[in-house]
Amino acid sequence: MSSERKEIITLINDARASGARQSEACECIGISAKTFQRWIRPDNGRDGRLDAKHEPGNKLSELERQRIIKVANEPEYADLPPSKIVPKLADKGIYLASESTYYRVLKDAKQLSHRQKARPTGQRKKPMALVATGPNQLYSWDITYLPTAVKGIFLYLYLVMDIYSRKIVGWQVYEEESSTLAGELMTDICQCEGISPNQVTLHSDNGSPMKGATMLATLQELGVIPSFSRPSVSNDNPYSESLFRTLKYTPEYPGGPFSDLLAVRTWVQRFVDWYNHEHLHSAINFVTPEQRHKGLDAKILANRKQVYELAKSNHPERWSGDIRNWEPVEEVYLNPENKPSETEAA
Repeated sequence: MSSERKEIITLINDARASGARQSEACECIGISAKTFQRWIRPDNGRDGRLDAKHEPGNKLSELERQRIIKVANEPEYADLPPSKIVPKLADKGIYLASESTYYRVLKDAKQLSHRQKARPTGQRKKPMALVATGPNQLYSWDITYLPTAVKGIFLYLYLVMDIYSRKIVGWQVYEEESSTLAGELMTDICQCEGISPNQVTLHSDNGSPMKGATMLATLQELGVIPSFSRPSVSNDNPYSESLFRTLKYTPEYPGGPFSDLLAVRTWVQRFVDWYNHEHLHSAINFVTPEQRHKGLDAKILANRKQVYELAKSNHPERWSGDIRNWEPVEEVYLNPENKPSETEAA
């Protein structure tokens, strides 16, 4: 107790001893009578709130809690959550506790985490972060459906892209999805691009052609390192998804189905030629994928920078800041850990 409080208590006690009323003495000092009474209690140094223990009058007994747990573990209810146990019991004219009470009791008994026989859903680990600093280091591939004149019958476009340059390094259209056909396409690409063992990582989703035994065996023989997305997570393979969107939303894409396999291959060939050699890709600073794949982008962008610097020097009053950034994109990331996602628009 502080010395000031002791002094106040002494003064009030002296006033009472002289005949003054306690309430009047407290009023003169400037404290309430209840505060004075609390100060003079023997246990006034402790916080009474910490010792307060209140139990609700409707608290379940230990026997009632054990009965809830016992019923929840009977064969009929062992695989069910409380939200289903309670109504099933009600249908039999039985009420043990509310649904929320069931949840609370089972949680305290550590029986609420997973009550079904099926394996609990686990977190899928994110694919390993990959980075490309040059062409022929990191590929992405996928298959998309292309409609035919026969309803329900599709042709399948296999398409492989170099993530660094955005160049379509290989494609083919088949009448079926096949791990064998995918392996043959990858073999052709490695021969055309001169790929050495352990040079390229090939990323894809979890489709059967991607993870088929023949495809995996072919990749092992070629020395290509496979990488896979999480099941049903399209964001893990954004480059192929973006490329297919560009393909299907280009103005030249047919408004109706393709007539046959030859028509599809002819159209895709025209698209690939345009995409690789004419399309100024925004994500690589508006050079074509072919130019970047061949290492020509640095010179092209350096020339653009000179043009802008000259324009600024001729009319500096027209420039409020630096010239446009024409530096080459040095690194391209796939599923980075903490790096902000770059623009994926094709």
